[in-house]
Amino acid sequence: MYIEKRKYYGKTKYWLSHSFREGGKIHKIRKLLGVDLTKDKLEERKERAENLILEEINKYKIIKDPLHDKISKEEIEFIKRLQAEANLKVIHLSEKQWKTFSEIFSYNTNAIEGSELSKKETKEVIEKGVWPVEKSKEDIAEALGVNEAIKLIRKTKEHISLDLIKQIHYIVFKNSKDFAGELRKLGQEVVVRTGTGFIVHEGAPSSRVITLLNELIKWYNKHKSEYPGILLASVIHNQFENIHPFADGNGRAGRILLNNILLKNNLPPVNIDIKNQAEYYQTLQSYEKDGNIRPTIELILKEYKSLSKIIK
Repeated sequence: MYIEKRKYYGKTKYWLSHSFREGGKIHKIRKLLGVDLTKDKLEERKERAENLILEEINKYKIIKDPLHDKISKEEIEFIKRLQAEANLKVIHLSEKQWKTFSEIFSYNTNAIEGSELSKKETKEVIEKGVWPVEKSKEDIAEALGVNEAIKLIRKTKEHISLDLIKQIHYIVFKNSKDFAGELRKLGQEVVVRTGTGFIVHEGAPSSRVITLLNELIKWYNKHKSEYPGILLASVIHNQFENIHPFADGNGRAGRILLNNILLKNNLPPVNIDIKNQAEYYQTLQSYEKDGNIRPTIELILKEYKSLSKIIK
C-alpha cells in the first residue's frame, strides 16, 4: 500500500492506494485520507484506511481455492474414499420417486428460508393445488416454483450457464418477487444477518457478480471431466452462495443448481433437511472462511443416506 498526494487549489489531498491482481485483472482500491494532514494525522488515518482496504480486498477475492489452484490428489482420493464408504449407488428415480423427492425437497428448501408451509401443506399444494387460506401466497407460490424448477433440471441438458442460473431463479420466484430472474443491479449489495444482527455473510460486490459467475462457469467446464461429481456440485453450490448473485432467493436457487450438477454427473439429487439447517450453514461458513469443502461433501453423503430411506 502506498500514499498518493495531489495538489488542488493550493491544498494537498492524500489517499492510501493499493493494487492487486485477481485472475487476469489488476484491481486498484483508493481511500481518501484527508486534506493538508500533519505527519501524525496522516499515520493515524493510514492505519484505519489499511484495515478498510484489507476488508474490501477480501470482498473482491470472493472466489477462493479450489478455483484458482488445482485440488490436490490427496483431496480427490479422500472424496473418492468417502463416496466408497457411503456405498453410494447411482440410481435413476422413477416418476413416483421424483414426485416424492420434489415434495420433500420443496418443503425443506423453502423451510430453510422461513416458509411456514408444513410438509403436508406443501404436498397438497403440489399434488392437488390446494392453497391453505391462512398461509402466505408467497410461500405457496414458491413451493410450486421449486417443484417446477425441479422439472426443469430433470429436462435440461445444460450443466451451468448464466441463462440457466437466471432461469432457475425466475421459475422459483416468478409469482412472488418482482426481480425474479434478475441479477443484482450495480449498488445493490447483500449482507446476510442472523436474527440478532450478526453478519454471517456478505455477497460479492454487485459490480463483480457477472464476472465471478462467468469465472465459476469457466472453472466447471475446465474440470468437469477431471473431478468427482460430488466435488463439482459442492464447489459450484458454495461458490454460488459466496457470490450471492440475486437480491434474495440465493439459497433456493443454489440448492437447485447443486442438484442440477449432481444429475448431470449421473448422481442422485439431494435434499438438505430443515433439521440439518445449522449444520448446512456451518458447511458454508467453513468453505467461505477456510476454503474447506469437506464438510459440505460429508453433509451431502449424510443426506443421501437419509433420503434413501424415504425414496425406495
